[in-house]
Amino acid sequence: MRSPPVILASARVDLTEMTPSDAPEAFALNADPEVVRYTGDGPFASVEAAREFLTAYPDFRAYGYGRWAMRRREDGVMLGWCGLKYHPDTRQTDLGYRLHRRYWGQGYATEAARACLEYGFWRLDLRSIIAEVMAANLASIRVLEKCGLSPVASIVYEGQPGLLYSIDRPSSRLRLVK
Repeated sequence: MRSPPVILASARVDLTEMTPSDAPEAFALNADPEVVRYTGDGPFASVEAAREFLTAYPDFRAYGYGRWAMRRREDGVMLGWCGLKYHPDTRQTDLGYRLHRRYWGQGYATEAARACLEYGFWRLDLRSIIAEVMAANLASIRVLEKCGLSPVASIVYEGQPGLLYSIDRPSSRLRLVK
C-alpha cells in the first residue's frame, strides 16, 4: 500500500496525513503505558477502534491541519505522530508529538516539531503556537525548549501539574528546521 502524500518534511522525517491504514501503529503507540504516561490518553480498545478514530478525525477537513503521521524518510516506518491542533474554544494552535519508545532520544521529535512550527508560521500564517506539557515530562520539555518555546504559565494538565509553553512567530523568516 502506498503512503499518503508528504505534507512537510525535514532531513529524516516525512509528515503525512494519518489514514485508517495507520490504525495498527496508532493502536500500538497508545498501548504502551510509557508512551502515554504524560498524555492523559488511554489505549484504544482495539485496532478497529483506532481505525474508527482515524477515519473520523475531523481536523484536516475542519481546519486544514492536524496531527500528522511521522514517518522515517529512509524506509517509511511510522515513528509516531507530530503536528498542530487547532482548539476553537481558545482559538489557539498547539504543537504535539508522540513517538514509539524505540525511537526516543534520537532527535526525531525535535526535528519534526521544528518542521511543524515552520509550517505553522510560514504556511498557515499563525502568530503564535502553544504547547501544554506535564511538569514531570522532562524529555518533552527538552524538545519544546530546543524548538524555541518558552514556559509562560503553570497550569493543570490532565489533572497533573503542568506548564504552558509558547512561541511567537519570528519577525523574519529564520529557519527553525536545522
